[in-house]
Amino acid sequence: MLNLTNIGLLATYNSNTCALERTHDCTINIDDGIITDINGADVSRRKSIDCKGKLITPGFVDAHTHPVFVDGRENEFMKRLAGVSYQEIAKQGGGINASISAVRNATEIELYDRVIKRMDKFIEMGTTTLEAKSGYGLDTESELKSLRVLDRVNSAHAIDIVSTFLGAHAIPPEFNGDPKGYFTLLCKEMIPAVAEQGIAKFCDVFCEEGYFNVNDSRIILQTAARYNLIPRIHADEFTDSGAAGLAAEIGAISADHLMAVSDQGIKDMANAGVMAILLPGTTFFLGDHSYAPARKLINAGIDVALATDFNPGSCHIQSMPFIISLACLYLDLTIDEALKAATWTGACALNVEENVGSIEVGKKADLIIWDLDTPEEIPYNMTSVPIQNVIKNGNLVISLD
Repeated sequence: MLNLTNIGLLATYNSNTCALERTHDCTINIDDGIITDINGADVSRRKSIDCKGKLITPGFVDAHTHPVFVDGRENEFMKRLAGVSYQEIAKQGGGINASISAVRNATEIELYDRVIKRMDKFIEMGTTTLEAKSGYGLDTESELKSLRVLDRVNSAHAIDIVSTFLGAHAIPPEFNGDPKGYFTLLCKEMIPAVAEQGIAKFCDVFCEEGYFNVNDSRIILQTAARYNLIPRIHADEFTDSGAAGLAAEIGAISADHLMAVSDQGIKDMANAGVMAILLPGTTFFLGDHSYAPARKLINAGIDVALATDFNPGSCHIQSMPFIISLACLYLDLTIDEALKAATWTGACALNVEENVGSIEVGKKADLIIWDLDTPEEIPYNMTSVPIQNVIKNGNLVISLD
């Protein structure tokens, strides 16, 4: 049992009122990892944390990450500084394919050690639930290995991991000149094997020029759906490929990136109830200036989530507070919109909103105690993460007191 007292400000989405609400001077009671009361008085608690009049928010839900890789790709970062584009680097043999051989050759223990250290950093920065993709193995054995690693880390680490199969991340080198051969492998062998393994909840596709076109993406995701893998899609990141419309057509839970989404794509998503996961860290990290049209999406009635897109090549950022800063600066989100997008909507995009994403009675006690007074100070602090404590499932996992 745990009692949080002297909370100066509680800022969280309320699923009953459908609004982000701020409550001053309250307490939170926690039993067996679940929030049992807010603003109640219970002095019988065995353990109490004095929040010292500071801000409390939900733990962050990062709904788009790629953490299963061996080494970073710093050399590509330097190439981009010299003016070489992401697409040109990929054509030169870099990009996604540059990470494949290391993942294929790594043991599960080697990958596990790297991934669990990355989870340590995520939770230090307030992320308590995240989606994690495979996608750097790109053969059946290595994709299943990557998902096993995520499952093992999920069991061993405090953070909650929701796994996504991303075999359709790129065409691996051995299928150069034979993309249909890899397409067949995905649909006939990999997706059935992933479904039988039973770890992945979602199937994702990188629908983009030079990767998987709309027609192939449609068949891959329809095949995945037949195996009870929920479709999601990397959509319209560099060009308007029609991927947002495809997301609407097949009923994907989310379309992610959307920097080049068309007005028609936005309309289609809104009509179909597809969520948008925006990744401003990727635009920032690539040195680009074309951020996703968040205001258009919101004005169309689309639910918008924020995520890091942490990966070894195009966005080596793990800090959701920094993503909130970028969203306020470049996506024109208010702090309340950004905080909701980084918690509640992210949980909705993973189908876990019944348990996490907001501070409400009956939900998991996933909380951040900040060394701040108001949510507005989160984006203002930009590159620092002034967190005092992180509570996950009612347990104090990070304490900087």
